[in-house]
Amino acid sequence: MSTYKTLFFDVDDTLLDFGAAENNALQLLCKDMKLPFTPEIEASYRKINKQLWRAFEEGTISRDEVLHTRFSLFFKEWGLEADGIQLEQTYRTYLEQGHMLMDGAMELVTELQHRYDLYIVTNGVSKTQDIRLRSSGLYPHMKQIFVSEDTGYQKPMKEFFDYVFDRIPDFDPSTALIIGDSLSADIKGGQLAGLDTCWFNPKGLVNSTEIIPTYEISDLHQLHSIL
Repeated sequence: MSTYKTLFFDVDDTLLDFGAAENNALQLLCKDMKLPFTPEIEASYRKINKQLWRAFEEGTISRDEVLHTRFSLFFKEWGLEADGIQLEQTYRTYLEQGHMLMDGAMELVTELQHRYDLYIVTNGVSKTQDIRLRSSGLYPHMKQIFVSEDTGYQKPMKEFFDYVFDRIPDFDPSTALIIGDSLSADIKGGQLAGLDTCWFNPKGLVNSTEIIPTYEISDLHQLHSIL
């Protein structure tokens, strides 16, 4: 029988289908720029975006650098000059429309909220995440939402979790579990903060890192067997 009292959930690709929301927003942005949305073009954006966010997680660039340069760098690869800041604002407008739930997410949090304290811990832009969480219906089930933009730090930095822990009365890390899809942000961050960790891995990815989660699940309903 576990002794968990507090559950920390990541948002994107854990509770909300960020892939679907991102894909839709990217298609609309490319349409605005009159750039055909092909698999090759999509892959080039994802590569650039992933590299920038990884650098952000490692603390080598700021969040603003990620957001203000990713689209200008992306479109430059395809011979188009563009204002990265303006494109980011447009992309955010499109992304905010994406609040599709991951399979089983609403059922899970609805069941768990009566037995555990549920919190959101996410890297991202506060306004965007707030709109998406409210639109999806997840927001009322959470005791509090913690977004990297508000904390001044990001997962996996220990400072991010220190900020979170300081705002939860009588918090005990030994009774908390973090659930997320990212080994480098959620699982590593949880480990640095002294938490048990659960890697949500619905695609069955191979873990080729040295980051070993406490648990691994491929379906959100499997979380019940851990709790």
